Amino acid sequence: MLDYEIAFPSLSDPLGQTLYQLRLDGSLYALSNLTAPWGMAMPALPGKMMFHIVTDGQCWLSAGDEQPILLRQGSLVLLPQGRGHQLMDNPNSEIKDFFDLPVQRISERFELLSYGGAGNITKLTCCVMSFDQVAGQQLVAQLPDVLHINSWDTEIDGWLEHTLRFLAREAREQKPGGQTIMSNLADILVIQAIRAWIDSEQETSSGWLAALRDKHIGSALAAIHRQPGKNWTVESLAREVGLSRSGFSARFTEMVGEPAMQYVTRWRMLLARSQLLESAITLGELADQLGYQSEAAFCRAFKRMMGEPPGAVRKSLLNPP
Repeated sequence: MLDYEIAFPSLSDPLGQTLYQLRLDGSLYALSNLTAPWGMAMPALPGKMMFHIVTDGQCWLSAGDEQPILLRQGSLVLLPQGRGHQLMDNPNSEIKDFFDLPVQRISERFELLSYGGAGNITKLTCCVMSFDQVAGQQLVAQLPDVLHINSWDTEIDGWLEHTLRFLAREAREQKPGGQTIMSNLADILVIQAIRAWIDSEQETSSGWLAALRDKHIGSALAAIHRQPGKNWTVESLAREVGLSRSGFSARFTEMVGEPAMQYVTRWRMLLARSQLLESAITLGELADQLGYQSEAAFCRAFKRMMGEPPGAVRKSLLNPP
């Protein structure tokens, strides 16, 4: 059985459980000292997540045809789907490609950028990261292209400043265990931003995020996520959350957008795909962990849901195009 029960948040907090599973792999951290006039274009990075925090001064962010957003000191902007964008001191400033700027590589994961003219200074802390948990992928798909937190309360402001200083120090000094600390700090910053957005947005009143916050359906989703290999049925899930079979089935489909057992299967196959890409687990072991009676039954379910056999997923990893 896949064990997701250790140190999990309370069963009464399914949204918290999903945020708990949003584990990030920090790819690159950069501190930027930018003096006006300046402007830089960040490329699209599909499958990545990017965030920028303005630690001094202010700047503008432009993404696509949308109106530029003013980022004031202390604000954070998160681009969950890795959308390409531009950052500049003024919407009319000249833009240069980020990869053409004078970056100083301090370590494999940490860079310093000093760029611009002789005007006002803006300091940014930036991070590019991957998210590798299935729950994280599901959550990120529900978020807007650009998530902007313009201000934090006084207590969080101080905490944020100390966190950024700690992250920068770990990146520079490269002490043993520093990469783990940096990744965990990035987790906290991103989760704090997502939590603030969820608390303030009405868009979460429908869809998967709303289902997570529902007393009954959220508890069912949390149970599935926590024990994906359990022999779930509509009846057992309904009992788990205290609803009738018919009432649970209709409510689950309405809120989540698909029947409960289809969700269970899809969740298992997404977990299986992650395992195939990230570990050397055998198909037999994976079938057993996910509650299938045989490897053949698991492979049939995987191909039906994912459109290709599990062996093809692993082969694509070993032989990339």
